[in-house]
Amino acid sequence: MILGLLEGIPTMLKGEVAMFKMKPQMHYGEEDCPLSVSSSFPKEDELHFEIEMLDFFKAKVVSNDFGVVKKVINEGQGWESPREPYEIKAWISARTGDGKVILSRTTGEPYFFTFGKSEVPKGLEMGIGTMTRGEKAVIFVTSQYLTPSPLITVEDGIEEVHFEVELVHFIQVRDMLGDGRLIKRRIRDGKGDFPMDCPLHDSLLRVHYKAMLSEDKRVFYDTKVDNDGQPLEFQSGEGLVPEGFEMSVRLMLPGEIALVTCPPDYAYDKFPRPADVPAGAHVQWEIELLGFEMPKEWDGLDFKSIMDEAGKIKNTGNRLFKEGKFELAKAKYEKVLREFNHVNPQDDEEGKVFSNTRDLLNLNVAACYLKLGECRKSIEMCNKVIDANPGNAKALYRRGMAYMTLGDFEEAKNDFEMMKKADKSSEADATAALLKLKQKKQEVEKKARKQFKGLFDKKPGEISEAGAEDRDHQNSGEIQENSDKLEQNEDDKCSEFSDDSIADDYPRDWLSRFWPAGRRIFSALGLNRCSVL
Repeated sequence: MILGLLEGIPTMLKGEVAMFKMKPQMHYGEEDCPLSVSSSFPKEDELHFEIEMLDFFKAKVVSNDFGVVKKVINEGQGWESPREPYEIKAWISARTGDGKVILSRTTGEPYFFTFGKSEVPKGLEMGIGTMTRGEKAVIFVTSQYLTPSPLITVEDGIEEVHFEVELVHFIQVRDMLGDGRLIKRRIRDGKGDFPMDCPLHDSLLRVHYKAMLSEDKRVFYDTKVDNDGQPLEFQSGEGLVPEGFEMSVRLMLPGEIALVTCPPDYAYDKFPRPADVPAGAHVQWEIELLGFEMPKEWDGLDFKSIMDEAGKIKNTGNRLFKEGKFELAKAKYEKVLREFNHVNPQDDEEGKVFSNTRDLLNLNVAACYLKLGECRKSIEMCNKVIDANPGNAKALYRRGMAYMTLGDFEEAKNDFEMMKKADKSSEADATAALLKLKQKKQEVEKKARKQFKGLFDKKPGEISEAGAEDRDHQNSGEIQENSDKLEQNEDDKCSEFSDDSIADDYPRDWLSRFWPAGRRIFSALGLNRCSVL
């Protein structure tokens, strides 16, 4: 359409007749005019266009090039629209731009197809992807979007097809991991609006479920049979059911029934496996969500009740930490910390209890980050405590362990030394940590010497001191013994961190210690100057 009409027509009313006077740059004389005219056409003159607005309708531009446009006839229900890999049922008919009927699926059974499987033309699928359940619409699709499909064969030369569509129903099918391995397929709709009425947050859930092997559909557990007809009740967010099971239930509505197909790593390979389920087995769960209860709101609770609730959640986090479920444990600690943003202690005593509890939670989050290998984040959590209380021995210890894991030995040493000064009762732990730090540093230096053997360790013609390596081994053994004691102490504490990984970097001070010998070697080779690019 020419530019002048694009500007003028939106100003018209239904039934209106108007005259538009256009300069050349607003009609066919426009430099980038999308319409071509013959050479004899007066495109350099002012033109007058008489337009009558017969009718107009609300439309949605589905593709940016106007190749797919949707006209809504009847609005649908809800807000959810189908997407890959949803299963769709729809009445569909089609006409060419000049009105010729080329498809009619308005009797018998609605057309069934799976979204994203190229079972309908691309443009039609794009349009249906903007519809809601029960909606009626006309979808205008130009030739470049009329891809081959089982639904219809479009003859050559057809420039545009108008599809009349009524979206009867769609079944929500969710690829939970995005790789096709964990699939949740809704069998029966639940009550409420998705996802607002789903148990997205940690809740007490009640479900009936039937578990079967994917390969032969053999049922190995059914709550209605094996649990005396009683549903399973569990608290989400606590690792009490397989991960794939909980992920799927969190996206269900009350009353919904879903069939979940789950790979072994999200089923029973990382969870206590029933005796009759082989290792590496793919399973299916048919789950019915009977209902759920949201956790108690803290609004209106007094300080003691709030701290009691916080203690329960923290204790759950501690249990999860001991079980090695560090992500779940971290989520519990972080939940309490978020709630603490809205808690206001009323006196000094409450303030002290609140501050101490918050510090412990921050340090527990730091411990989780250490176990997860995210040392920088662990250091950030420790800093929150140290900024408010520079003498907090546990925070210094944990930050020191994070620095040591990163290979930042000087920072780690400073924290362990400060820990000894800040709290005399922690002197034994600090001393053991310093010994472990020394061992790690020696191991890094030994690794570096091995990598650069013969390059920086002696002058030309010199022989290494006899027995030096033996002394290194002896010292290493003594340190290892003390380090083992430290690690044993750490294992006895819920949120302590121990990691035997060794940093690949070696300290800058070791290299500088051997640089004079290296400089003489470079000089002997005639490399007196070195350019750093």
